[in-house]
Formats: sequence, structure tokens, C-alpha cells
Amino acid sequence: MTRALRLMASTVLAACLAAGPAAAADTIVGLVTKTNTNPFFVKMREGAEAKAKELGVELRSYAGKYDGDVESQVEAIESLIAAGAKGILITPSDSAAVVPALARARKAGLLVIALDTPLDPASAADATFATDNFKAGQLIGEWAKARLGDKAEDAKIAMLDLNANQISVDVARDQGFLEGFGIDIGNPKQIGDEKDGRIVGHDITQGAEEGGRRAMENLMQRNPSLNLVYTINEPAAAGAYEALRSFGLDSQATIVSIDGGCPGVKNVKAGVIGATSMQFPLRMASLGIEAVVDYARTGARPKPTPGLDFTDTGVQLVTDKPIDGIPSITSEEGLKLCWG
Repeated sequence: MTRALRLMASTVLAACLAAGPAAAADTIVGLVTKTNTNPFFVKMREGAEAKAKELGVELRSYAGKYDGDVESQVEAIESLIAAGAKGILITPSDSAAVVPALARARKAGLLVIALDTPLDPASAADATFATDNFKAGQLIGEWAKARLGDKAEDAKIAMLDLNANQISVDVARDQGFLEGFGIDIGNPKQIGDEKDGRIVGHDITQGAEEGGRRAMENLMQRNPSLNLVYTINEPAAAGAYEALRSFGLDSQATIVSIDGGCPGVKNVKAGVIGATSMQFPLRMASLGIEAVVDYARTGARPKPTPGLDFTDTGVQLVTDKPIDGIPSITSEEGLKLCWG
């Protein structure tokens, strides 16, 4: 090799080595969550921030003003397109309403990953990183049925859902719980079409403590003898418990929930919640950042978990009242894992 050729090869090699870090530094990734107030999304943002810092990419975080604020999420998507972001991680407030904006993002070359809540249709995202929410519901449904024993046949069940929009995560958790409890769910993609007389009724909470309190009060008026309460998440469960306690019914009803956040696991330990299904939002966001960076560098898109149409980030039942045949961990163990 001539001196000129060696010099040229050295220059090309140096350029190639420099391209990796430079490409990472120039990579913008967007995180768009439903709100900034729900601890679930706070933990998700923490996971995204830590992984973005580790990989040397720029993270831009956005959130709706409230759960259901589609307009703010669409504005965030448009801002990320204009900024030349490489990818968007989103927990959609409305699984269908954000799809047109995300279609524009994909057309512009951004990788779109849904976190926790699938889009409608799911194919509107390049990938989904989420809990198997139906399985999460099944676990607490199976636990509740076994916990009630013979009383399960005459259970009086309050269903505290998210909102009236029938979004996928809300439907999956609700229907998974009912199937786990042994109730004919009718259309698995619809909340409220069940005919089982054990269901006192459905009410909405907006996933918030005050909403849980209000929904619980409404359903207690329908049937004060209710003895099992399903809640969409642990803030709603906390509100439901306060309503039950104010009427002196807290020892009458068992509350089950989904999320597995540290405050929720503490409520399992305190006896407020009988069992909860733990998710891992930090892991969802961390894997999402890695996927966007890989896409930016290689063009590769993430592949789903074998046998599923999404990447399953795991679920774990947490209870201090274990049932034989239903795998679970204690609240003490859960506090070491919550939202990792």
C-alpha cells in the first residue's frame, strides 16, 4: 500500500469511528406520556432519561395536561417531526385519535413505539413495548376468585375503570380480570356488555384517587353489600378504599388493582389492596430508547416477543396473601422491584 493510500485509509477509518458518537449526539428521541402527574409516567420518564444519558442521545419529553388530552399529544408529535427526531415513544391518551399525527411522523422517517397502551390499530406503531394487560387482569381475577372461595359464586363486584373511551389498556385489564374471575366477558374488546349479575356496575375514575373515591361512592349507592372491587390502577384503588372506609365498609370488600408502583405495593403491605399486578414502565421506556438508537444507527426495527404482536415487558402478581397455584411475590419483595 502506498503512503497516499495508507493516509486515505487512515482518514476513512477515523471518519467511521467518529460517526458513531456524532450520530448518537445528533439523535433526538421524543417521549410523549399521558400526564406528568401519574407516578407511572414519572417513572417511565426516569427510565427514558437514564437510558438517553447512557447512550448519549437527546431526549425531549412531553405530556398531556390531563389523562385524555389528545391535543397536547398531537402538538408534541408535530414538534418532534419539525425537530427532526429519529423516534417517538408514546403512551397515547386516545389510541385512535393520535394515529393520523403518528402516521405523519412515520412518513417523515421517525420510528414510532407505543409504550404501555397499544395504538388502534396496533399496526399504526412500528412496535409496542407493554405489559400483557389482559394477563395482568387475569392474575388479579384468578387471585380474587380463589381468595373469596365459596363466596365467589355470590360476589358483588364493583368495576372501577379508566374512562368512557374504551381504550385498549382499559379494556384489556377490565376484561382480563373478569375472565380470570370466571365471568363470561362477551365481546373481549368491549367493557360493559357482560350479563353476569355479580357485577354491580362499571364507573370511571380517570385513573385518579379522587375519581376512584367518586366512582366507589356511586357504586356503593347501587349495592352497599359489594365485596370485591376491581380498579384500573392503584391511585383509583386508594380512592376506592377511602370511600369504603368512610362508610365503614373497608373490611367488607377486597380491592384488587394493576400497576405495581411503590405507593401501590405499600398499600398491599398496609392491607388496603389485596393484590396488584406489577408492571415495569422504566423497562418499557429504557428498551424504547435503545430501539430508537438502534434504528437511527442501523435502520433495524424491533421485533415482538415470539407468539405476541408486541414486546412483553413482564408482569408480576404482588400479594401478602398467596394462593397455591398462582405465582406471586410478597410486598417486601415487590418494594425491591417496583417499577424497575
